[in-house]
Parts: sequence; C-alpha cells; structure tokens
Amino acid sequence: MSLLQVRELVKHYQSTGLFRTAAPPVRAVEGVSFDVGQGETLGLVGESGCGKSSVGRTILRLQEPTAGSAVFEGVDLFSLDRAALRKMRRRMQIIFQDPYSSLNPRMTVGAAVAEGIEIHRLATGKNVGRRVAALLEEVGLDPAHARRYPHEFSGGQRQRIGIARALAVEPSFIVCDEPVSSLDVSVQAQVLNLLADLQRDRGLSYLFIAHDLAVVRQIARRVAVMYLGRIVEQGPTEALLREPRHPYTVALLSAVPEPDPTRQRSRIVLGGDLPSPSDPPPGCPFHPRCFHPRRDQRCRTEVPLLRQVGATFAACHYAESTSFSEGGVSAITAANPATSHLG
Repeated sequence: MSLLQVRELVKHYQSTGLFRTAAPPVRAVEGVSFDVGQGETLGLVGESGCGKSSVGRTILRLQEPTAGSAVFEGVDLFSLDRAALRKMRRRMQIIFQDPYSSLNPRMTVGAAVAEGIEIHRLATGKNVGRRVAALLEEVGLDPAHARRYPHEFSGGQRQRIGIARALAVEPSFIVCDEPVSSLDVSVQAQVLNLLADLQRDRGLSYLFIAHDLAVVRQIARRVAVMYLGRIVEQGPTEALLREPRHPYTVALLSAVPEPDPTRQRSRIVLGGDLPSPSDPPPGCPFHPRCFHPRRDQRCRTEVPLLRQVGATFAACHYAESTSFSEGGVSAITAANPATSHLG
C-alpha cells in the first residue's frame, strides 16, 4: 500500500490585474496523479516554472488546493481542519531550496531545531537539548553548534540544519524542494548521501523535486517528469533514462553534462519559451516546442493521456512509434538540425 496517493491534483493561482480587473488564473498544476511508497523516493523533475514546487507545497497544504485529493497514511489531507492538520504535519515535513532564507536569522540553530519538538510536545526540559544535540550529530554537525546563528554556517551546513529541523518531529514523509540546487557539486554529493543514509536508517519516504536528472538518478527509484503543470512521463528511473518515450524527457536528458570529455553528444535546444501557465496552448501542452517527427494536427487539438508505453507511462500521442533511446536522439536531431547542437 502506498504511503501517499495523489489524484488529479489541481492548483490555480488567481491574481488581479491592473485596476483590479480579473486576470486569468495561473494554472500551475493541472491534474497531477502519483503514489509514493513507504521508504521510497519519487523524483519530480522539470524546468523552472513547470509547477514542481506547487505540487509539493499543495500536498502539505502550505497552500490550499484548487481540486483533487491527497491521501496520506489513509487520511484525506484536504478534508482536515486546522487542528487535525497540525497534528498530521508531524508526519510530513519539507526541506526548502534556500537553506538561508528558510532559517530565522534571530534564532540560534538549537532553537530552530527545537521549535517543532516543543510545539508538538515531544520532549520537555533538558530532554529537548539532548534531542537537538542528537539530531545535529546525526546530520553531521557538532552539537556545540546549537548555540550559533545561521549566518555563521556555510550553505551546506545550513542545509544540514534544515534537514535536522525536518527530522525533529519524526516524520515519515519529507518533501525535498530542490534541496541541493544552490550548493556546490561536491557539497551536493554529501547532502544526497546524507539523505540516502537517513532514508535507510529511518525508513523515510521522499518527494524529491529537482530540475537536474543527474541528481535525481542518484537518489530516486522512480521519476515523474513535469511540463506546464502536467506529468508527461513517469516510470522507473533507469528505464526512463535508458529509453525515454516523451520528447521533453529527451530534451532534459540531452542537457545532462557528459562526464567523459572525449565523447560528444547531441544537445537538444527547445525552440521558443515555456508557454504561459495563464494561457496554455490547446492540445498537447508541449506541441509548440515539440521536435517529434510525427507531430501533426492531432497534437495541436487533442490533449494526450498518460498511458503505459513499454516500461514507462508517457503522455504523447506517438510514444509507441519512435524510441527515444540514444540512437533515437541522434536520429531525430539529424533530421531536425535546427533543434540541436553539440555540447
């Protein structure tokens, strides 16, 4: 049984335009569905503005959903009142992208980590300090650092503090909202290893949000690829990376740096800009930038459903007709030279 079941999640942001005239809503999330199992990591990837963070924050009800459902440990999160939601939040936490702005600069590290423990009354008196010290040690920091302030730490150390704060209330599920994107590559590896160790030791489940497939590959067993508020491909990580079925996934993969300097790979550069989520295109949301050789009028008028094609699920009308493996990428870019360059 899945720990978390998200079905047809929708999140629109209503804004007002000039002179308070009603502006079209920003359709950040449009009908997203996925499961996260106990002790599993699901990677959620896509370019900036595709709705990844909105998914994570809406699940936790840091912002209210427009429609859909999220069932966590058998409980419908969207039906909970404030008191019940506060109690449930012990089981769900978030690690934010920016480890500095997410910490109160006026609070010591110890006070920041202890805050959740005290709110949920998990310990009192000296036991709070003992728990804080144990948490800091668990994430690789000196317990004596509890008396310091956030500005006295590096970016990687601040992110470890954020992880300790999330762990303080003993959650079973954590939304990792691009937790390593602002860190140096070497520090990224350390934080990813820490998250993997904590998952093994504590049985944690993660929704790991990122824009870098190379990072997601290191930690996620399954991946969901988002574009303009929708999941366009989903499946086991290795299967999706080995034989992607959606052209947007292919474009993301082509952007992953090649570690071997002697090799050249075809880099797919998508034409145009990401369409506005306030005015999404009709039909397939990706069709204005698509380079699939069979793109046609159907793509412009009919929204493709997410359906199983091989080992993954893809939302493309012609996912079966072309295999976007490494050979498929080369063939497509050779046929469409304007969409690619060697990187």
